[in-house]
Amino acid sequence: MRVALYQPDIAGNLGTILRTCACLQVSVDIIEPCGFPFSDRSLKRAGMDYFDHVQYTRHPDWDAFDASLDSRPARIILFSSKAETAFHEFEYQKDDVLLFGSEGTGVPQNIHDRADERVTIKMTTGMRSLNLAVSAGMALGEALKQTGQFPE
Repeated sequence: MRVALYQPDIAGNLGTILRTCACLQVSVDIIEPCGFPFSDRSLKRAGMDYFDHVQYTRHPDWDAFDASLDSRPARIILFSSKAETAFHEFEYQKDDVLLFGSEGTGVPQNIHDRADERVTIKMTTGMRSLNLAVSAGMALGEALKQTGQFPE
């Protein structure tokens, strides 16, 4: 199980996701460019001292990330407000990559097309979106529960 973030815009969200993934022993793929300078200082507040415990890979762009999947048996599961399937009704597999778009723009159509599956976190009518770090935490919790991959 991995979490992939497409061009994250907010350092605090990335820091929080890195911290969550450190605690749950889940690797993170960061697909650049980020909307902020990627540095310990910009991520420190939310990630605190967890950076030494998280495994993350920075990819210069989508193509580099996509190419890195060639050697792994992974499905890309895109979290999208445009999807129909509820994230908690989807059946996850141990090698899935949970992909989240940037806070401001999501992902472009070519990435929607490349995703193996698309799921959504359904919300109350009239609400636009959840915070990225909250969405990633909810999704990761459900996926780890279903696949029995929580740390012991």
